[in-house]
Amino acid sequence: MLKWQIGDVTVTQIVELTTASLGPHLLPQATPEKMQAVPWLAPFIDERGRIILSMHALVIETASRTIIVDTCIGNDKVRSYPKWNMMQGDFFQRFEAAGFTAEQIDTVLCTHMHVDHVGWNTRLVDGVWEPTFGNADYLFAEEEWAYWRNEEQEYGPVIEDSVDPIFAAGLAKLVSSNHQVCDEVRLEPTPGHTPGHVSVHITSQGAEAIITGDMIHHPCQIAHPEWSSSADENKSKSASTRDVFLDKYSDQPVLIIGTHFAAPTAGYLVADDTLGSSGEVTYRLAY
Repeated sequence: MLKWQIGDVTVTQIVELTTASLGPHLLPQATPEKMQAVPWLAPFIDERGRIILSMHALVIETASRTIIVDTCIGNDKVRSYPKWNMMQGDFFQRFEAAGFTAEQIDTVLCTHMHVDHVGWNTRLVDGVWEPTFGNADYLFAEEEWAYWRNEEQEYGPVIEDSVDPIFAAGLAKLVSSNHQVCDEVRLEPTPGHTPGHVSVHITSQGAEAIITGDMIHHPCQIAHPEWSSSADENKSKSASTRDVFLDKYSDQPVLIIGTHFAAPTAGYLVADDTLGSSGEVTYRLAY
């Protein structure tokens, strides 16, 4: 469990699982040979050079809010991906071991509505999907919800078991992609992976951090922002969003917390002109 302090705000990572098996499907460009050729990527690849991905939630504690960002995959859910089908993991036990209770969460933020970001929105109670965080407002970007209301789902009935019950319980709140959640936390639109995808920007006492969501899946996309993932709804848009993001936040005192980055999970973007084959400026993560 990792923890970061951004001014008066605390961010705590709760890991559901880590895996090196998704890389060839998600980012086929990230071959072991290419990964092993970039020294700073060493913590984010396994001994065979395969990219490691972490599925985790991030709990943000401010003076006024206790927010959970992206609720991972979830248990008991029918999924087409075999390793996630009817999963029986210990995420919630890890959440409680970190000192949190479901009742104290007052805000749930989903950067988007993919299967591995909404799973613990609900849990199965006596055969019924009930909101896991019954005291919380669940914030969804309006554009994201408009897209998924009619979009075909790849991994199973994700909307039906992890989003629809939130609306049925009256806990869902549709917000703009730049919504101000509280004094320290706001959404930042980062479309491309999905139409309404957002990142989460934290500011407190002059310190800043950004939770990426799936705008960047793996740190290798910092070195190669042109590498769009197979899961991106609009690959050219996701690449241009990364370009803008990297240019804006490189060499700035802004902590970048990757939603799927394995440990150390967070670092600072640094311009690095040593990797560009044509002399172009590229970037790395300093951690």
